[in-house]
Amino acid sequence: MRLNFDLHETKPDHRTSRSSSSTPKDDVEWIPLQNHPVFASAATPVQDSTITASAPVTRSLLAWDGASRLYFWDSNKLCLHRISIRLGDPDPTSVLAAFPSKVLQADVQLDFVVHKISINRNGSALFLSGSDGLCIMYLYGRASSKHNTMICRTVNVGSKIYFDGNNFIRVLQVLWHPYSDTHLGILSSDSVFRLFDLSSDVIQPEQEYYLQPVEPGRCSNATSICPVDFSFGGDHLWDRFTVFILFSDGSVYILCPVVPFGSIYRWESVMEIYSDAHAFGLKSSNPTAVGNSNLAISWLEATFPELVDQALEGADLSSVRARPYALFDASLYLQGPLKKACQGEDEDGSFGGAECEGRAVSFLYNVVSKDSIMVTAWSGGQLQVDALADEIQPIWNVGSPPRLRVDSYDQILGLAMICESIQSNHSIVKFDQPLENTVWLGHPPPLLRLAIVDLALPIKGESGSLITMFVDPLMPERIYALHDGGIDSIVLHFLPFTSQIGGKNDTMKTPSVHPVLSTCQGEVSSPSPLYGFVSLSDSFGYSWIVGVTISQECFVLEMKTWDLLLPIHVDTVSRPIHMEELKEREMPDIISKELLSGPKVVLAPQTSPNLRSVSADSIEGRSTLHQYFKLFHENYVEYAHKVHFELMYHGPHLKRIIDEQHARLGEAEQKLLRVEGINSKLKERIDHVIKQHGVLEERLKRLQNLPGAHKKPLSRAEREFKSELDQFRGVELDALRSSITALTARLRKHMPSPEGNESKLQTLISGRKNYVQDSQISQLKSSLEKLSLVNTENTKKVKLVETALINTENTKKVKLFETALKDRESSR
Repeated sequence: MRLNFDLHETKPDHRTSRSSSSTPKDDVEWIPLQNHPVFASAATPVQDSTITASAPVTRSLLAWDGASRLYFWDSNKLCLHRISIRLGDPDPTSVLAAFPSKVLQADVQLDFVVHKISINRNGSALFLSGSDGLCIMYLYGRASSKHNTMICRTVNVGSKIYFDGNNFIRVLQVLWHPYSDTHLGILSSDSVFRLFDLSSDVIQPEQEYYLQPVEPGRCSNATSICPVDFSFGGDHLWDRFTVFILFSDGSVYILCPVVPFGSIYRWESVMEIYSDAHAFGLKSSNPTAVGNSNLAISWLEATFPELVDQALEGADLSSVRARPYALFDASLYLQGPLKKACQGEDEDGSFGGAECEGRAVSFLYNVVSKDSIMVTAWSGGQLQVDALADEIQPIWNVGSPPRLRVDSYDQILGLAMICESIQSNHSIVKFDQPLENTVWLGHPPPLLRLAIVDLALPIKGESGSLITMFVDPLMPERIYALHDGGIDSIVLHFLPFTSQIGGKNDTMKTPSVHPVLSTCQGEVSSPSPLYGFVSLSDSFGYSWIVGVTISQECFVLEMKTWDLLLPIHVDTVSRPIHMEELKEREMPDIISKELLSGPKVVLAPQTSPNLRSVSADSIEGRSTLHQYFKLFHENYVEYAHKVHFELMYHGPHLKRIIDEQHARLGEAEQKLLRVEGINSKLKERIDHVIKQHGVLEERLKRLQNLPGAHKKPLSRAEREFKSELDQFRGVELDALRSSITALTARLRKHMPSPEGNESKLQTLISGRKNYVQDSQISQLKSSLEKLSLVNTENTKKVKLVETALINTENTKKVKLFETALKDRESSR
């Protein structure tokens, strides 16, 4: 969404004519953001003792309201600059800023050095935090006599707890609650987490949680029980009611549920966890699960009474407001430390803090689709990336009642409770356990280690490196790490639940690290090179990062957002994507979400109860009317200007898109012309190949008609007869004939007269029968043995001769066939 406007305040005077123009002045100049006069390159850096201290602090002096305004705290002039910006105009990659810009001045003198600024959701308030103070600046103030200067109401927060001079409690982290515009979360060095409701009381907290990560009676290292950082949960089941707390040894604890009084949540989200508690908790066979789910259901019904009213089930509710409530006989457990999920019995489920060097310095929670990602930064320069392997569930310590502060109508105004650590034997959860053994039994969710990213930072002293992490608002898979050496971009390519639901490969892919900006010159780097960092994005898919150096120099870098998550992968198994679905995915948002949501909600100024009795002509009445007019001007008139500039500058952007489409269309037409030229050549080649195929088919038919091409196989009788002939093929007939002739001659000697001596011959034969038979048999045996040897040798010779004859015949046939083919080709 691109909003391009800059409103100039006028001096509040009831005598101002109604005809005065409330539209932006024509003398507004739009220049590149990095060239804005607010960021003076020749400015002298502020001399701050925290720069050279043993424990330096990081600074974040830039803030963005998510639409069209950029805020910068000037440490030299001790004022806040509000700069109207245009994203992607006139060039899609440019960021323009309006000059002159507005200057917001606090109505009280700040006696501390500002280290961090942050704006709430609706852009109505901004907190200024430092090591010695914390205050809230309301951005809708009154105009001053000085040109382009607004005096804004500024109040101190928790001054009696943190900055009264009698204690040494330090503020470790300050964050706006994501579901409330008036609640501020503060984690301090006394291991207490507090929630302040700025709309009711800025001195006394609304909720206090005294953290005890060590079980009573046990001793532990003093450094391991020091809190470092915290983060609110995101829009996912019970995560939205969770506070994540990081300790210096890298252990992470969670508090659930923590809900600011009066915060607003979506009806579908609350109904989802309410239904899950009934479905999985009350129907469990384990009494512990039933008891825990009953506590959660009673808390939900008391905090959101709309769940109990059956008549509203069919109503179209969009959001519900949390009512002040707390269980009178139970305090929240400090769940943790969150440990790694176990695969077998040999693992102890440690939280893995020893894998990184130094101490934990910062923490980041991020929701990416179905995954809850936690990133822990260590002073040694490593980032520990984990994912929750199970859902978060609320756990109460029954028998430890909280302290409640109520009014005369018994309405809860505030609460305080001691949050003890849960027993260690409930902290180990294994993957192989069935669902009924883990759900609603009081087990803290296990962690799945995704990666450990080493940023390879320069070796520092004992304090180590300070690392601050930010999430890209356009691509939540990308995380920016701001450190002493510059800025790095870490892109997560593997998300356990998201990858599983998307049907992608289950193999874990390591994150990719890209250095975006380096502020180190050689081996020497300043302890705090950047004074501000913010990530910008619009609805057209463009992303930028803006930073301010220690000398107040501003830089703007365009970031590539798309095509960074996964490499090109062709899925041949899943269903094909239709063109309609592809168009829906690639189509950017044309209508601004901010314009659809309407103007921002106006916070009515504080007025006295007897306001109705004041006449409009009095000074008080005129002042009140003017204040209301200013609020109306800041919201509804600005909304009208947003619509005006949206329509004015949306046309050129659409023209650029159309020009790009025309250019792409011209390129496609050129490619089609080249394809048509190639297509004609391909047709000619295909015709030539078809003709060659016909010629080859004709030649094949002619070859099939040659003699010997159609030989029929022998029948069974012919094969048997051939085998019998083969048995006699090697027999020498001449040798057999000579043997028969010799035997016949010898037989005739014994038979001189076959007619007269027949009887004599019979007698002779019978008398010498035995002798003749024995001698003949011996001779026949010897001759047969010789014949067998001769036959064997002759058989071998015959086979060799036949083989030679067959080869000779085949060679002759091949030569004849080749000669015939050559003659036919020559005849053509």
